[in-house]
Amino acid sequence: MLFRMRDEELRASAQDGTYPRPQLVRPRWFDLSGEWDFAFDEDVSVDPRAGVPAEFARTIVVPYPPESPLSGIHETGYHPVVWYRRYVDASDVARAGHADGRTLLLHFGAVDYRADVWIDGRQAASHEGGHTPFTVEVPVADVGFEIVVRAEDDPHDLSQPRGKQDWQEAPHSIWYHRTTGIWQPVWIESVPRQHVTRVAWHPDVRHDRVHLTLELASRPVEPVRAHVTLRFGARLLAETTVTMAGPTQDTAIAIPALGTEQGWDELLWRPDRPVLIDARIELTAGDPTAASADVVSSYLGLRFVETVGGDFLLNGARCHVKGVLSQGYWPQSHLAAPGAAALRAEVELIKDLGFNTARLHQKVEDPRLMYWADRLGLLLWTELPSAFENSDAAVTRLTKEWMDVVRRDSSHPSVVAWVPLNESWAVRQIAVDARQQDFARTLYHLTKTLDGTRPVISNDGWEHTQSDLLTMHDYENDHVKLRARYGTPEAVAKAVEGLSPFGKRVLVGTDAEAAATASTPALLTEFGGVSFTPDPDFDAWGYRLVGTPDDLDRHLTGIFAVLNTSTGLAGWVYTQLTDTVQETNGLVDENRVPKLPVERIRAILHGRVEPAG
Repeated sequence: MLFRMRDEELRASAQDGTYPRPQLVRPRWFDLSGEWDFAFDEDVSVDPRAGVPAEFARTIVVPYPPESPLSGIHETGYHPVVWYRRYVDASDVARAGHADGRTLLLHFGAVDYRADVWIDGRQAASHEGGHTPFTVEVPVADVGFEIVVRAEDDPHDLSQPRGKQDWQEAPHSIWYHRTTGIWQPVWIESVPRQHVTRVAWHPDVRHDRVHLTLELASRPVEPVRAHVTLRFGARLLAETTVTMAGPTQDTAIAIPALGTEQGWDELLWRPDRPVLIDARIELTAGDPTAASADVVSSYLGLRFVETVGGDFLLNGARCHVKGVLSQGYWPQSHLAAPGAAALRAEVELIKDLGFNTARLHQKVEDPRLMYWADRLGLLLWTELPSAFENSDAAVTRLTKEWMDVVRRDSSHPSVVAWVPLNESWAVRQIAVDARQQDFARTLYHLTKTLDGTRPVISNDGWEHTQSDLLTMHDYENDHVKLRARYGTPEAVAKAVEGLSPFGKRVLVGTDAEAAATASTPALLTEFGGVSFTPDPDFDAWGYRLVGTPDDLDRHLTGIFAVLNTSTGLAGWVYTQLTDTVQETNGLVDENRVPKLPVERIRAILHGRVEPAG
């Protein structure tokens, strides 16, 4: 386990995938996953003195949501408020490597949607946002302490960023069971009083350097020094010391090896050769001692993304996007992964099937999945879970949570596109409503401000204001019609004029925005949705139903042959990876069993088979 390793042994690029925050790793931590006391709000009476329940009658397995079987609760009805309690004893604190003179932090990966935290009966934190992390400082930790969490997730509040979580009691159409409360890891971590809270990497490959942002827990009374080393294996690439007089510091670190042809070939990250650079950051005060130094391990990937004409480029080379829509949902654990190993297996499955990209759909993924995408070489599109209404509350909540998402994930080399809105969810009248257009426009420019290194799609699917990629969703399953719509650049240009063949306006911004978006690479980012299930009695849902594996094979062969020979598209994203509840349009079922042999799916995806006559 990581908490048993010495600081100098930590290589973030080679971790085992269990640490919950893979780009800011420390050896002193302890996982609090497992059994917690649990109660639905309607089943408890709240102690008016402490503000928390006096009794917890049930037990839940964290971090699985109470709607899921693995939680041990498995109740999918309306329960808008839930309570958790866990006692962290002195042995747990010791396992985190805690000692006098240090600070103990309590981390939550994600709690859906609003969370209040009490420690030893005193309220310690409140957090809003069901997909982003937050941290609580434990006041007195040496002899153990009690944690109580209240989570509120109103299924009828459509202004919350909720993604594919259903507001009806049972799943319908394309929506699934809700995920309430804790659904990502909870852990404690021992740190020096002055410590690093954020590490962000932004490569500037063309200038042989990388930009590093460091954030500290507090403004230092006296300047502190951060000693930074970058290594590729045993090879030292860069070493520098940064003096920090304030809580945030941006610095550029030169990497001379990038300036050579050999270095360019050896060091750049790409899916077929996902090179990761290890970083070590040691933060010390003016008179450093072993007890006062904060040592963190991180990693980064050196790569750059751009668009030129109709091409999507990675490291200056054309990269044809062969993507799949990933819902990130498991039948036994819902939005939570059933275990850390499942996240690696998911990335491996996507690559084994022949895809180079996953569009993470209506979900902010567990950072450990992003680690495996970084390490194994899978491109990711990060998308914000949508709200289901347009209101001041929805605008405020979406904007705040999206900023937190971009800050959390901007250092992952696998992330190559940002998607703040999807199919006009939360902006239903964007085609005619100037205010909703302004909101999409604002999210686009805000994202570019926070991270100007990646393409931003203002509203994936249709009704773009301004986007860096021209993305369309079209579930036409007649391969002849698909060829007519997307086979050539001229066909694509015609498809986006006025009302598209799939019944939506593609461009709704100003004339200048429309012209800019129309000139970007075009991608079909949802298509297919071919549904097959061997159970004839199952109430299946999909965009096109087929009856046998042979029918599925013939149908996929026909549509992928069209898209792989298109000269008008820079890529595509197939719907979808897995069956999910009533949606049976996955290439694999909900248990990740392929519906056709893996080798056959790969051949179809890459156009290595002839379509049926």
